[in-house]
Amino acid sequence: MTADSTTSPREDRTPWTAMAGIIATVTVFALAQGLTYPLLSFILERQGTTSGLIGVSAAMTPLGFIVSAPFIPTLVRRFGGGRLAILCSFLAALTLMTIAWTQDVWAWMPLRFLLGFFANPLYVISETWLITITPAPRRGRIMGLYASIVSGGFAIGPLSLGLVGTQGWPPFMVGIVAFLLCGLIVLAVVPRLPDMPDEGEATSVGGFFALAPLLLFAVFAAAAFEQSLLSLFAVYGAALGSGEARIASLITCFIAGNAVFQILLGRMAEQTGSMRIMLFCALVALAGCLLMPASFNSWLIWPIIFVWGGASFGIYTMALIHLGERFTGQALIAGNAAFALAWGIGGIVGSPATGFTMQLIGYQGLPVSLGLLCSALAILLMAQRWRRDLQR
Repeated sequence: MTADSTTSPREDRTPWTAMAGIIATVTVFALAQGLTYPLLSFILERQGTTSGLIGVSAAMTPLGFIVSAPFIPTLVRRFGGGRLAILCSFLAALTLMTIAWTQDVWAWMPLRFLLGFFANPLYVISETWLITITPAPRRGRIMGLYASIVSGGFAIGPLSLGLVGTQGWPPFMVGIVAFLLCGLIVLAVVPRLPDMPDEGEATSVGGFFALAPLLLFAVFAAAAFEQSLLSLFAVYGAALGSGEARIASLITCFIAGNAVFQILLGRMAEQTGSMRIMLFCALVALAGCLLMPASFNSWLIWPIIFVWGGASFGIYTMALIHLGERFTGQALIAGNAAFALAWGIGGIVGSPATGFTMQLIGYQGLPVSLGLLCSALAILLMAQRWRRDLQR
């Protein structure tokens, strides 16, 4: 079912308390999840685990996202969004507790898979709630705010390791408490939230791929872009003679741009349309790919990578806004689950494909791969616009 473009005065009211609760829930969850990636990598490295095995271990979490996605619409219909979100929060806390207790790379493989499996429904449910209760005239700004704050949560997770270290139980306790707090926040705000939308025919995740293939490719592209850059930028920078401190600072600058620009992009989407701004983001990201090789060792790289971060993640924010513009009811739940599936696939496929390209043509394979990805998305978006113009 597609969304109606008209809104009543009642629908135009902004339920700030409910929205604050949803955003707080996902931010705390993102903080806990963002902490686990570097923490477990540090521990495995100290144990002498090979880099390849560390990478395989890290891939288990997005694999959990992929596997869980098709089950989410059915689970939401059976148990309700609130109960499922609370259950997933506590199961994630229990899983992280088991990870802390086992401290073994092979035991961590299924446990990290379960962590992704339990995390995914919470993101899907929270984004569905937020899209459902957000007034259409303010959807762009609010979804941009959501994307910015959640990005900040992911960034704070690794930074918290600087305060508690990576030894023993303290860093794990930060994540466990965050997961539990997430469940408690959901419990507190559920009375203010509507039931999960149930109008319209039940739509499967696979069925949604036929409804919005370009939207899902945009999510795939955003995920592949982000994961490829975060995992391989250190290799690129080292090849150009940069030290670890400068590379880490540039990655931080990229993430900062990611967080800062989403509200502005959301506001632009309200004025000119989410798909137009998505095309704009794809073209800006492509420009960053073209400019990076020549500017990497100059001061220009700092503003370029800052804007680059905002534009590349803006592709996902625009897809999320457009999802709310087009779909309601069961199709909206299936769409959010399909987004999670596409994000997981992009996260798993992007880094290996980019790494293989860098092996074939050298370190400039990073901007080349990312540029090709942005070009493909931009071409598909322009082709869609031309088709629609011809049909009018």
